[in-house]
Amino acid sequence: MGVFSFLKNVGEKVFDQIEEQGENRPIPQPEKPSVSKENLQQHKISLLQRVMDSSGVAIKHLRLAMQGTTVVVSGEVNAQADRERIILTLGNVAGVSAVDDRIMVNASTPKPKAVFYEVKKGDSLSKIAKLYYGDPMKYHHIFEANQPMLTNPDRIYPGQKLRIPPFDN
Repeated sequence: MGVFSFLKNVGEKVFDQIEEQGENRPIPQPEKPSVSKENLQQHKISLLQRVMDSSGVAIKHLRLAMQGTTVVVSGEVNAQADRERIILTLGNVAGVSAVDDRIMVNASTPKPKAVFYEVKKGDSLSKIAKLYYGDPMKYHHIFEANQPMLTNPDRIYPGQKLRIPPFDN
């Protein structure tokens, strides 16, 4: 548990449509109804809920809240890896600067925690795999650990955070 920082302007652009509808517009346009702050925050939460639903990560009693650009997430998961995937899924949304993790892990045997790695310019999954595992061909282990957030092993970008799990031979 804790707060994990992310680059606010990096990641999946889930909030773009609602920002065009009122959050960042200095003068409301008459053809589009203005959106109250409460409605805007609620709409952002519902969009994040959709992101979580499409992630395929099982979490019981999921609760999401927004405090500015910080997402507060709570619930229960059965594995540390699921907790880490949820944090990364939410944190890698453009417009989210931090994830306040309040997720409980119900694992009987705790597994070692993964490392979170921030992608730098020129990085590739094979380069990161060589750094952490000593073998660039183990890149698929990192790719699989970050699905469904990653859809192609060749598509990572600077500022994105990845989960680097310990390698089980």
